[in-house]
Amino acid sequence: MRRRTLLRLAAATALASPAGRLLAQEGGVLPSDHPLQTAWESWKAAFLLPAGRIVDGPQQNASHSEGQGYGAALAAIFGDEAALRRIVDWTETNLARRDDNLLSWRWLPGVTLAVPDENNATDGDLFYGWGLALAAQRFGNADLAKRATEIARAIALHCVRPHPDGSERLVLLPGATGFETEEGLVLNPSYYMPRAMTELAAFSGQERLARCAQDGALWIGGLGLAPDWVLVTSTGDLPAKGLSAHSGYDAMRVPLFLLWSGLTANPALRRFIEVQREAEPGTGTPVVFDRDTGALLERSADPGFASVPALADCALSGRPGAAIPPFDARQPYYPATLHLMTLVAQVEGFSACAPI
Repeated sequence: MRRRTLLRLAAATALASPAGRLLAQEGGVLPSDHPLQTAWESWKAAFLLPAGRIVDGPQQNASHSEGQGYGAALAAIFGDEAALRRIVDWTETNLARRDDNLLSWRWLPGVTLAVPDENNATDGDLFYGWGLALAAQRFGNADLAKRATEIARAIALHCVRPHPDGSERLVLLPGATGFETEEGLVLNPSYYMPRAMTELAAFSGQERLARCAQDGALWIGGLGLAPDWVLVTSTGDLPAKGLSAHSGYDAMRVPLFLLWSGLTANPALRRFIEVQREAEPGTGTPVVFDRDTGALLERSADPGFASVPALADCALSGRPGAAIPPFDARQPYYPATLHLMTLVAQVEGFSACAPI
């Protein structure tokens, strides 16, 4: 019980720290002459269509609320109002189809029914709402502020639930429907971005979302090596049937979002670095692990996946300089986006970890 209390206090303190409030206070804008602006321009050229649609090539050239959310947040951080407006216009026209202010999660090109499933993906809504809140502050736009507040309220109402154990803890559902079962709740740890949740909560007044961020950081810290998916029951956590129980491509976002949130003491981050360091030498970045044994199951040659452990290793080791590869927009959308977000997290919170 004492360890749990200490972890909760650590999570709350970190999320309320000056570093955790940086975007809320300063608009999260990188100067127009910042060297990282070149990477942003390359990312836009590779993945953002003129109409405002962000394309995930390996996934049928689809667009997802996740990508639109990531793009909105990055556009606000880079101070790119024109790109932000294009992203918002396309998203509101094509994905804002639900009555509850959440976004449908996927849009497919070249088919009769472009949105075959109108369920939402909560991480997409979260990043989209956060991006609109940042942009509203940066560009003084009341319409963006109103929409960000609507999304925050919808997430808090439809996607935050009490923990099945009957405690006062809150959990974040991956979507408004389809993740509540008789056995428990199916969750995805990588859908938690504590910093985005906390800042969006402060912007919108949704205290429930901030509580969920703190409870989520504590829960993730107790998972050890974070899985892609997990079934949370009243008596403990179990593998989710039909979904990946490995720590893989989804879970790669967990250490990134912990770093970006300033939660460097979170045990899940330390466990991630342990298995990275313990992996046998080989070509490519270790990406997929067996959670039970820590055995390495799969590597990737995409440099975006290498950027996350590089920043984490530097942040936890205390040694200056991080082996973050140069940004490369020739890689697929997902690792390229993780790559760019890792570079943003480094610039904002880890000045000693500049790429070497």
